[in-house]
Amino acid sequence: MKRWLCVLFLLTILASLGCNKRELPAVEGNQAPDFTLLDLSGRPVQLSSLRGKVVLLNFWATWCPPCREEIPSLVQLNKAMQGKPFQMLAVSVDEGGKDAVQAFFAKKGVTLPALLDGDGKVSRVYGTTGVPETFVIDAKGVIMKKVMGPLDWSSVEVVSYLQELIGK
Repeated sequence: MKRWLCVLFLLTILASLGCNKRELPAVEGNQAPDFTLLDLSGRPVQLSSLRGKVVLLNFWATWCPPCREEIPSLVQLNKAMQGKPFQMLAVSVDEGGKDAVQAFFAKKGVTLPALLDGDGKVSRVYGTTGVPETFVIDAKGVIMKKVMGPLDWSSVEVVSYLQELIGK
């Protein structure tokens, strides 16, 4: 009788674990979790609609000094990759939303293809621990790299790596 109670107890625990299934944070080698966010024009952008392109998914905020530091290199990279099967998505986690991002871009005289994640829903799905954090996603939707912290995105090494991914 004791053995059956133990088995029943274990089955109950296993069943409850299956019911409380959580998505794991995005990791290199796994499929990038799909999402839809609005851009600055209010149009929805769905990640899966970009299959066939290499995607640079950058989580950032206007109030973040390292983010502000890397913005010029992101702008340079975006210009360098024009006309190629590449898409940059600068996902703002600013609670101020569209107004905060547009004011920042106007002040800095820059633009990037920005998406709005003011409630942090998508950044939580991706398991970000801060900003900036960037995911490089290949044309099949697989996360190839996760970069925590700022980077010079316009460096020869980065551009070469992205062009190599595009060529695969």
